[in-house]
Amino acid sequence: QVQVVESGGGSVQAGGSLRLSCAASGITVRNYVMRWYRQAPGKEREVVAGITSSGLTKYADSVKDRFSISRDNAANTVYLQMNSLKPEDPALYYCNAYRATWPSSNSWGQGTPVTVAS
Repeated sequence: QVQVVESGGGSVQAGGSLRLSCAASGITVRNYVMRWYRQAPGKEREVVAGITSSGLTKYADSVKDRFSISRDNAANTVYLQMNSLKPEDPALYYCNAYRATWPSSNSWGQGTPVTVAS
Protein backbone atom coordinates (compact mmCIF):
# COMPACT_ATOMS: atom_id res chain seq x y z
CA GLN A 1 0.00 0.00 0.00
CA VAL A 2 1.33 3.38 -1.04
CA GLN A 3 1.57 5.95 1.69
CA VAL A 4 3.12 9.41 1.83
CA VAL A 5 3.30 11.26 5.13
CA GLU A 6 4.14 14.93 5.43
CA SER A 7 5.73 16.56 8.46
CA GLY A 8 7.62 19.69 9.41
CA GLY A 9 4.89 22.27 9.19
CA GLY A 10 4.54 24.96 11.81
CA SER A 11 4.38 28.66 12.48
CA VAL A 12 7.21 31.06 11.65
CA GLN A 13 7.74 34.78 11.37
CA ALA A 14 7.78 36.36 7.94
CA GLY A 15 11.23 35.92 6.47
CA GLY A 16 11.79 32.69 8.36
CA SER A 17 12.38 29.17 7.11
CA LEU A 18 10.83 25.73 7.40
CA ARG A 19 11.71 22.35 5.96
CA LEU A 20 8.88 20.00 5.11
CA SER A 21 9.43 16.27 4.78
CA CYS A 22 7.48 13.69 2.80
CA ALA A 23 8.25 10.15 3.86
CA ALA A 24 7.03 7.47 1.46
CA SER A 25 6.29 3.80 1.94
CA GLY A 26 5.16 1.25 -0.59
CA ILE A 27 6.97 3.08 -3.37
CA THR A 28 10.50 4.16 -4.22
CA VAL A 29 10.40 7.93 -4.54
CA ARG A 30 13.17 8.08 -7.13
CA ASN A 31 10.87 6.23 -9.55
CA TYR A 32 8.04 8.73 -9.19
CA VAL A 33 7.33 12.35 -9.92
CA MET A 34 7.12 13.85 -6.46
CA ARG A 35 5.34 17.17 -6.03
CA TRP A 36 4.45 19.54 -3.26
CA TYR A 37 1.10 21.28 -3.46
CA ARG A 38 -0.53 23.78 -1.17
CA GLN A 39 -4.06 24.87 -0.51
CA ALA A 40 -5.01 28.00 1.39
CA PRO A 41 -8.52 28.46 2.81
CA GLY A 42 -10.96 29.43 0.09
CA LYS A 43 -8.43 28.80 -2.67
CA GLU A 44 -7.76 25.97 -5.08
CA ARG A 45 -4.92 23.55 -4.54
CA GLU A 46 -1.85 24.65 -6.47
CA VAL A 47 1.42 22.96 -7.31
CA VAL A 48 4.44 24.48 -5.60
CA ALA A 49 7.39 22.34 -6.68
CA GLY A 50 8.18 19.03 -8.31
CA ILE A 51 11.07 16.66 -8.89
CA THR A 52 11.17 14.00 -11.56
CA SER A 53 12.74 10.57 -11.43
CA SER A 54 15.78 11.98 -13.24
CA GLY A 55 16.14 14.75 -10.69
CA LEU A 56 14.79 17.66 -12.71
CA THR A 57 13.06 20.24 -10.58
CA LYS A 58 10.40 22.81 -11.34
CA TYR A 59 8.83 25.55 -9.26
CA ALA A 60 5.83 27.80 -9.28
CA ASP A 61 6.79 31.37 -10.10
CA SER A 62 5.56 32.49 -6.69
CA VAL A 63 8.16 30.39 -4.85
CA LYS A 64 11.04 30.33 -7.31
CA ASP A 65 14.35 31.33 -5.69
CA ARG A 66 12.82 30.85 -2.21
CA PHE A 67 11.80 27.18 -2.08
CA SER A 68 13.90 24.16 -2.94
CA ILE A 69 12.74 20.58 -3.47
CA SER A 70 15.13 17.70 -2.92
CA ARG A 71 15.12 13.95 -2.58
CA ASP A 72 17.00 11.56 -0.32
CA ASN A 73 16.88 8.18 -2.02
CA ALA A 74 18.35 6.34 0.95
CA ALA A 75 15.67 7.73 3.26
CA ASN A 76 12.97 7.45 0.57
CA THR A 77 11.97 10.98 1.50
CA VAL A 78 11.37 14.21 -0.36
CA TYR A 79 11.92 17.61 1.21
CA LEU A 80 10.74 21.13 0.61
CA GLN A 81 13.07 23.78 2.00
CA MET A 82 11.14 27.01 2.33
CA ASN A 83 13.12 30.21 2.90
CA SER A 84 12.08 33.85 3.08
CA LEU A 85 8.52 32.86 3.93
CA LYS A 86 5.93 35.50 3.10
CA PRO A 87 2.45 36.25 4.47
CA GLU A 88 1.00 34.76 1.25
CA ASP A 89 2.65 31.36 1.81
CA PRO A 90 0.43 29.97 4.62
CA ALA A 91 -1.52 26.91 3.54
CA LEU A 92 -1.90 23.22 4.06
CA TYR A 93 1.03 21.68 2.20
CA TYR A 94 0.52 18.30 0.56
CA CYS A 95 2.91 15.76 -0.89
CA ASN A 96 1.96 13.84 -4.03
CA ALA A 97 3.56 10.79 -5.61
CA TYR A 98 2.68 10.34 -9.27
CA ARG A 99 3.51 7.74 -11.83
CA ALA A 100 1.63 7.27 -15.09
CA THR A 101 3.10 3.93 -16.11
CA TRP A 102 2.58 0.64 -14.31
CA PRO A 103 2.59 0.45 -11.37
CA SER A 104 0.71 3.71 -11.65
CA SER A 105 0.04 5.85 -8.62
CA ASN A 106 -1.42 9.18 -7.64
CA SER A 107 -1.05 9.22 -3.88
CA TRP A 108 -1.62 12.10 -1.51
CA GLY A 109 -0.65 12.69 2.07
CA GLN A 110 -2.83 14.29 4.71
CA GLY A 111 -1.04 17.61 4.56
CA THR A 112 1.02 19.64 7.01
CA PRO A 113 0.04 23.20 7.95
CA VAL A 114 2.26 26.23 7.50
CA THR A 115 1.44 29.60 9.03
CA VAL A 116 3.43 32.81 8.72
CA ALA A 117 3.17 35.65 11.19
CA SER A 118 3.78 39.07 9.68
